[in-house]
Amino acid sequence: MLKTTPFHPRTAALMEAHAWRRWAGYAVASGYEMSHDREYAAIRNAAALIDVSPLYKYAITGPDAERLLDRMVTRDVTKCKLNQVMYTPWCDAHGKVVDDGTISRLEEQSFRLTSAEPNLRWLHQNAAGLNVQIRDVSATIAALSLQGPLSRSILERAANADIAHLKYFRLVQTTIDGVPVTISRTGYTGDLGYELWADAGQALPLWDALVRHGKPYGIAPAGIWALDLARVEAGLIMLDVDYVSAHHAVIEDQKSSPLELGLEWTVSFDKGPYVGKRALLKERGGDPAWRFVGIDIDWDSLERLYNTMGLAPQLPTTAWRTSTPLYVGDMQVGYASSGCWSPLLKKYLALAHVQAPHFRNGTALSMEVTVEHRRKRALGHVTPTPFFNPDRKRA
Repeated sequence: MLKTTPFHPRTAALMEAHAWRRWAGYAVASGYEMSHDREYAAIRNAAALIDVSPLYKYAITGPDAERLLDRMVTRDVTKCKLNQVMYTPWCDAHGKVVDDGTISRLEEQSFRLTSAEPNLRWLHQNAAGLNVQIRDVSATIAALSLQGPLSRSILERAANADIAHLKYFRLVQTTIDGVPVTISRTGYTGDLGYELWADAGQALPLWDALVRHGKPYGIAPAGIWALDLARVEAGLIMLDVDYVSAHHAVIEDQKSSPLELGLEWTVSFDKGPYVGKRALLKERGGDPAWRFVGIDIDWDSLERLYNTMGLAPQLPTTAWRTSTPLYVGDMQVGYASSGCWSPLLKKYLALAHVQAPHFRNGTALSMEVTVEHRRKRALGHVTPTPFFNPDRKRA
């Protein structure tokens, strides 16, 4: 039996398409309308309201709360200031990624950790001998993502706080129409955006307030289809799509390190001991065997493949999440794990794992595509991510 989020009475009433999907045991919207075009447009041109309540959330408090997180994740949590948010992966003892998420410092000895999968057991295992309290607050905290270039304008109007000066990856605790809420300048779209965290019992008044204040700015609810397009454009990884958790991998080849995933910027090699540090130090000393990169598929190449069959190019309108081989000549050198046609950039993009030395920027390769039931190869090249990185995201 699928659970429903605290916002379900509002989201269900808007579901014209009845396109529900499963996320962490909850029913969430893939798309509200028959096409997700308007929802994607809201993310990139106005403001989109996305229910992200199924995220796993953990309250970590006590004298050793910072110490627990610092020994578990790859970021240096001692540098996380009050009202700051850090994105970070965490690894097993072999330096392979278990999960990734955010750490928010709410008080000096109080943190919130978000993750894609359950991590309560892993937290307790790493907390041995520490004076720390760990609570799973996933069901008691409702979460909304307000994303898009007009999201700041809406919150300036709605929130009882100085949103105009809230910095990237910082948070503020305030109220919206009397509802206590924590607002963090974070998101999963690569655009200007915020995430709002509130008590589940206050979810509906919060939703109603945001819709009311956002109506003059074109606010619209958006589902996972639109969010997936945006996160591919932003070059953001997704667990169980772009990488496999080290706790669930069946063979070693399914595992990835932060360095292989392009997350070396999240790895501190200077702080004290943490899970996986020894393996990551050893890996840093050698040449990486794999790298997670962006792939830009050449449109003219795609068009020629379809023209040989008498067809115009037929690309999926939603982002895809399937393993797709990549080649240099006749040798497979990696695989794309997700991709999409970018409505904004007018490009066919993919996120991919590529073997050395073929992951260098500008390297020419080809990606397998199926044209009228026949396997073909479209030309492309390795390109830096994010594909889309507007100044407004950080400004």
